[in-house]
Amino acid sequence: MNFSIIIMILGTIILLTGAFFLLPVITGVIYGEYHIALIYLFLGGAYVVCGYLIRKLHKPEKDTFYAKEGFVAVALSWIVMSLLGAFPFMLTGEIPALADALFETVSGFTTTGSSILTDVEALSHASLIWRSFTHWVGGMGVLVFMLAVLPMTGGSSMNLMKAESPGPSVGKLVPKIRHTAFLLYAIYGIMTVILVLLLLMFGMPLFDSLCTAFGTAGTGGFGILNSSMGHYSPLLQNIVTVFMLLFGVNFSFYYYILIRKQEEAFAMEEIRWYFIIYAAAVVLITLNLRTGADVQVGKSVADTIRFAAFQVSSVMTTTGFSTADFNRWPAFSRTILVLVMFIGACAGSTGGGMKVSRILLYFRQIRRELGKQIHPRTVKVLKMDGRTLEKDVLHSASVFLMAYVVIFALSVLIITLENKDLTTSFTAVAATINNIGPGLNEVGPTGNFHGFSPLSKYVFIFDMLAGRLELFPMLLLFAPDTWKK
Repeated sequence: MNFSIIIMILGTIILLTGAFFLLPVITGVIYGEYHIALIYLFLGGAYVVCGYLIRKLHKPEKDTFYAKEGFVAVALSWIVMSLLGAFPFMLTGEIPALADALFETVSGFTTTGSSILTDVEALSHASLIWRSFTHWVGGMGVLVFMLAVLPMTGGSSMNLMKAESPGPSVGKLVPKIRHTAFLLYAIYGIMTVILVLLLLMFGMPLFDSLCTAFGTAGTGGFGILNSSMGHYSPLLQNIVTVFMLLFGVNFSFYYYILIRKQEEAFAMEEIRWYFIIYAAAVVLITLNLRTGADVQVGKSVADTIRFAAFQVSSVMTTTGFSTADFNRWPAFSRTILVLVMFIGACAGSTGGGMKVSRILLYFRQIRRELGKQIHPRTVKVLKMDGRTLEKDVLHSASVFLMAYVVIFALSVLIITLENKDLTTSFTAVAATINNIGPGLNEVGPTGNFHGFSPLSKYVFIFDMLAGRLELFPMLLLFAPDTWKK
């Protein structure tokens, strides 16, 4: 284990976290929240100095490391970053308890959007924008940002990228990892700016536009109003619906479009199925809301389609914004929402969940096994996008599913110690491990996670981190062999 380079990476993360505090400092000054801005300034300065000294005084003997170090560095980086990001909430007194402040910050960085706040509008503007900005930072990944500005040599960069990026597999878009990281953030940043401009153009205030864009781009869903997106006009809701879907797309698709390789872009099966699943869910929920709902959802068919389209987009991309209380929707509609919670967005996007590509892979494995039962001597290779899937990819996907089920089951078991109803406990775990935000019943769109004990909150914190980092980086921290030299 190359501990020295891991410490250097952690120093860089501390430095970057301090630099990110500049945004809430400026916001606090603009809105006259000087004491809040001073706290962010003091902490940010301390983090920058501390991170700089760690990088300056701790020079690693070797500047490369491999997969094990990559997973550990990523997991520790996200834990350290979350702890540092939680301190301002505690020092300002806005979220005084450690478990609550850490839950809120981890929920932000992992782009989950679950909250313990009963009145989000009571937060200062500085803390609101920091809370939303954590979504934007975590959406593409702070280590991807680090690679874009402070690249490493050898195999280290790719191992960090693989450990942090969501999805079954990660590859280079361009020959150098630094250029890949820079390109990802360039696409991400441009799309965010376009969204901000559109929201401003159609009447949303600047502060609201920035916070909403950060939450949409990172597919996080922290609202700055107690009514989430329900406060805004149907047009603004429609804009957010479209962009939630766009940020749930594999970013390789946008790269291929940019370099005019449309055939490769539109040949990506995952993206086709992503939109097919989305459309099917919207149609089924719309029909169910018009015919099977006790409470009318929308005055017209168009209104019902808008509510359904927004909520499916929000849940499937694991953003977590809401425009309606879907707790009151029929059981059929709620079940569809729970199903798309687990499916999630595309690999290589800012969305969470199990990813559409994995679901496709699992179905193809089932179909192949059924075929073997009928024709035992048949040899059938699994393909995706016209390419043969290697055994390592299939094995990794299968192990992921087993680990996912075990973590999910154990988490639900611990949460049920609180004697809450099973739907609340089950969907609370689903909402956190899939990085969605709201669940059903007590943790529905009008509820929150405030009523859970500190033990349950720490379970949710682990689930959010594990879900965002694809399970294995967090699990490796508990393996004794990980720490052997």
